[in-house]
Amino acid sequence: MTIRAHEKLLLTGAAGGLGQALRERLKANCSVLRLSDRLAFGAAGAGEEVVLADLADAAAVDAMVQGVQAIVHLGGVSVEGPFGPILQANILGLYNLYEAARKHGVQRVVFASSNHVTGFYRQSETIDADAPARPDGLYGVSKAFGEDLSRFYFDRYGIETACVRIGSSFPEPKDRRMLATWLSFDDLHRLVTACLTTPVLGHSIVFGMSDNAVTWWDNSRARHIGYAPQDSSDIFREAVYARTPAPDLSDPAVQFQGGGFVKAGPFAD
Repeated sequence: MTIRAHEKLLLTGAAGGLGQALRERLKANCSVLRLSDRLAFGAAGAGEEVVLADLADAAAVDAMVQGVQAIVHLGGVSVEGPFGPILQANILGLYNLYEAARKHGVQRVVFASSNHVTGFYRQSETIDADAPARPDGLYGVSKAFGEDLSRFYFDRYGIETACVRIGSSFPEPKDRRMLATWLSFDDLHRLVTACLTTPVLGHSIVFGMSDNAVTWWDNSRARHIGYAPQDSSDIFREAVYARTPAPDLSDPAVQFQGGGFVKAGPFAD
């Protein structure tokens, strides 16, 4: 059963794929769900508020955060690409978010980090949250920065954060790599709910994955969160193998956990 732990909850990146997946689900977690994105994405429904804000605009972010008790932060650039947009949304934007949280007394954030923080570990390795960051691109670098920034705001100001290193969250796995990284939408909601409701969150890194038989990530460091995935990529394995070719083991995208991100770029701004 989902626990309604907050009166007003902010979901950033509400127009994105994961934002859309969580929009209805998160209404069970709060009395009012405030939705935000950079561009207009429709009117507010029952139990919703809509606030448009560019993360790089400190004043807009301050207004977006005012009055909420917790934040689920999915906003920002979500793919590898030129540094300029990543800098504005994922680095400056995240600083603006935490400054607004500090000013308005928000004490808990669920931050959408990424598996690309550790994308240059090999697929033959299993790592936990204590493994040093090895980002596979500029996007991964921005998420590593976000994890460090959130750690600073916890140590200095006591703002608890769950850094959720999301694997691949789609209706079903698209390829063989996703058999290891897949996170169902329902498990994503279960994980966010656990992060919002665990009595003591602290500053925690948790890998966002379902209960997949093949995994590169050990979530034992985050057991205090109480996340219990209920879905698995295993039911899709036969179909994925049938529609995809055998991997080229000399391909860096097959060798490293970050997949194709390890080969993307360089980019011109």
